[in-house]
Amino acid sequence: MDVSEWAFGVPNVSVVGDGYCFPYPMELIVKKRIKKLSNAHFEVFDLSGNLLLQIDGGVWNFNMKRIIRDPAGFPILTLRGKAISFQHKWKVHEGENKDENNVLFIVKQSHPIQIKKELHVFLENYKNKAPDFHVSGSYTSLSFKVFKGHRILAEVKHNFTLESFYKGKEKYRIKIYPEVDYAFIVALLVVLDENDTP
Repeated sequence: MDVSEWAFGVPNVSVVGDGYCFPYPMELIVKKRIKKLSNAHFEVFDLSGNLLLQIDGGVWNFNMKRIIRDPAGFPILTLRGKAISFQHKWKVHEGENKDENNVLFIVKQSHPIQIKKELHVFLENYKNKAPDFHVSGSYTSLSFKVFKGHRILAEVKHNFTLESFYKGKEKYRIKIYPEVDYAFIVALLVVLDENDTP
């Protein structure tokens, strides 16, 4: 890798852990597969084909729960969602923790009726507080960008085709900027994908 692609002095954005941050840009491929109309499975790979993360959970049901695991199957994060009227909110815990006082971060739609996709991310109680991160994307596409203030942390492109949709297989490509926690970005992708599922 060219030395010019390395970042020096860029503030670290670590939410899940420092082990998911690297001082150079990363590109990841996320493959989503729907199995038997009741379960969705994601796999996250680097460009060399190494499995980095895997995600499982129900789809098209009221159990809005996803578990992000490492390649060996060890749980890293548990995402639990709740629909409040038309506004979805997700709480994310480390491992399989359920303790309401030990929430790693909260993700919620910026507004119940959206012209474009917007998510707000809070590292603490979100009431009367500006979001720590925000996600912005087109309403007609699951492609989006993740921001901390005006700094872009990641860009996600949804490679959608009707053929892949009918086969229950979809693909995302993620560009992670230097010193950004890729497990955190993948968790936001999963939330946005789940919110978009009928």
